[in-house]
Amino acid sequence: MTNPPPSGGWHDPAWSGQQSGEPTLPVSSQPAPTEPIAVNPYAPTDPYAAGAPQIPTQPGPYAATPGYPPPGYPGYGYPPAPKQNGLAIAAMVVSIIGALGLCGYGLGGYIGAIGAILGHVSRKQIRERGEGGEGFATAGIIVGWVATALAVLATIVIVIFIVWAANQDSSSYESY
Repeated sequence: MTNPPPSGGWHDPAWSGQQSGEPTLPVSSQPAPTEPIAVNPYAPTDPYAAGAPQIPTQPGPYAATPGYPPPGYPGYGYPPAPKQNGLAIAAMVVSIIGALGLCGYGLGGYIGAIGAILGHVSRKQIRERGEGGEGFATAGIIVGWVATALAVLATIVIVIFIVWAANQDSSSYESY
């Protein structure tokens, strides 16, 4: 007579005879054979890591070279940075030149508009291509539009000054 399987959610892997009422034994009680793993005799040993497991190397055409990680393992460090968008760098450089052009009576700031437009175009390219340089493009846009706004203000001030100077009565000056 056999005992029924226990209740309560526990399942005995040897019990598979639900219909016949008899438990079955596993197919084989011995472990499955595995391929031998060659240990690297040239692997560096760490005197402070007593009993630390060594990384085994697999024999074959792509066996690991001592001192390097075995094939298939990820590399060290960070992944490479995405390629920088050249137009974004150009936008920032042109905008900075426009900001420096403000020193020439403020009229050189109009170059900043070109830098700002280049920045807008480069941001669109960055989104489409997945490149880097978003910060360069943003800096080019901000500096370019600020330089352009200051150039417009400087132009207005210069025009007002010229109109004011032209409307001055020159006969009020005493001539000797």
